[in-house]
Amino acid sequence: MERPPSPGWPFAVSGGWVYPACMSEPSAPDVEIRIEGLTKAFDGHAVLRGVDLDIQAGAFVAVVGGSGCGKSVLLNHILGLMQPDSGRVLVADPTVAEGPLLDLAVLDADRMSDIHTHWGVVFQRNALFSGTVLDNIGLWLEEVGHLDAADIEKMAQRVLAAVGLPSSADFLAGRVEALSGGMAKRIAIARALAMEPRCMFFDEPTTGLDPVTASQIQDLLLSTHVDERDGKARTTVVVTHDKDLLYRLRPRVVMLHEGRVSFDGPFEAFHASTSPIIRPYFELMPVLHQRGHS
Repeated sequence: MERPPSPGWPFAVSGGWVYPACMSEPSAPDVEIRIEGLTKAFDGHAVLRGVDLDIQAGAFVAVVGGSGCGKSVLLNHILGLMQPDSGRVLVADPTVAEGPLLDLAVLDADRMSDIHTHWGVVFQRNALFSGTVLDNIGLWLEEVGHLDAADIEKMAQRVLAAVGLPSSADFLAGRVEALSGGMAKRIAIARALAMEPRCMFFDEPTTGLDPVTASQIQDLLLSTHVDERDGKARTTVVVTHDKDLLYRLRPRVVMLHEGRVSFDGPFEAFHASTSPIIRPYFELMPVLHQRGHS
């Protein structure tokens, strides 16, 4: 596996934003997510063949790789939505500072639900339900956060403003079915931000969007990442084929190939690699992104 050293945190200016030349290593050494020897097979077909990976608190990590390499399966294991055949997924306890990592496999449903309240997830197709904008943002705040109607509306207005959407009463009352793809994606991100999450997970956040809207969502991913929570940047994990996202945000890149981590390092090293595994995939990324392959 290729694992080049991190070049640190020099900055570069692009499109009005100040982008880190590499977002691979946050200053804090704390591990947020640890994956050890993870394997998973479906009907005898091995998808994950022993994945080992550490994600530090405050890191911005892009998980890439060809179609069927296990990116979404890996994400589902991190989220606790799948059980591994072998290996472990360990996560930081959001309720205890500097506490031991928690093994997802031994957590009961209530404890897993508690972990989920500290994570925001934006799915590829947004997972908005039929209803108003306020309904979609407010459901979790009411049922889990136990906020009253006035506080829910205030929070909805705040997160809508954060993602560049109107916060008027008319917009809150609008139906999500009438929204464009880019606006629906912003609503999904706003809903996740309303939870004030410690970690953000995105599955193909720019797939199916036009280039202008995609670049706006890329900027939004960066702003949500650097928006500090408890004095620290959020931990952000993005599953993507979006080459432009990598160029603009310069994350730490983790590439899966044949069920294993074949590269783990800064974007610059990924981009410069002449590996016979990385190079063909890198050139094919725009096609895979356009098709929405995961």
